[in-house]
Amino acid sequence: MAPADSADISLDARCRANSNADEAALAEAAAVDHMYEVADFVPQAQREHLQAAVVCYARAVRTMEWPALAQGHGSPESSVWSTDFRLTLKQLGAGPSFEMLVDADDKRSQARQTRLAESNPTIPGTIYWYMLVSLAVTIVALGLCLPRTGNRPQLVALLVITALLTGALLMIRDVERPFTGLVRVKPTAIAETEAQATREFRAAYGTGRLPCDPQGRKRT
Repeated sequence: MAPADSADISLDARCRANSNADEAALAEAAAVDHMYEVADFVPQAQREHLQAAVVCYARAVRTMEWPALAQGHGSPESSVWSTDFRLTLKQLGAGPSFEMLVDADDKRSQARQTRLAESNPTIPGTIYWYMLVSLAVTIVALGLCLPRTGNRPQLVALLVITALLTGALLMIRDVERPFTGLVRVKPTAIAETEAQATREFRAAYGTGRLPCDPQGRKRT
């Protein structure tokens, strides 16, 4: 397969992956928002604790986990609060609110797993460098075949082809990583959910009641 064909196929696949990462981020934010709203209907003993955990989870995802996605992994701070969700849910009895919370937490977990999976490049570095070296060898070989004189049109064409193929490989590398580079998924949705949940939590319970700092780290 020619480098150009490989670039087209890989770019198309990674564009779909970038879309999947964006959809997962939106689905996660929606599930987190739904969890906060449904928690209004649970007993007071668990309500504040659960809603506080929701706010802290959103903070941890936005400030701690999103930068870590650029390296292809998640953040333990987010997992702390997802574990807190389950511990609080175990204290609730069976009922409509419990079922809705479990369903929302399951959707949140699935969306997060998809987001984490999409942060890992599917094309190994060795294959990317193989494509780059193949392109370089092809360009050099074509350059050696150019006539020594009167080669301006051929030289211009070779330079244009080199620029196009190099740009395609750079685009693959950029789109291959949905959470970094020029075309990246930003934490806009989870940031909006966090801001709204924080306002509602402070209105209901007052300031200084959250068990986490602004970065989502658990207070000791």
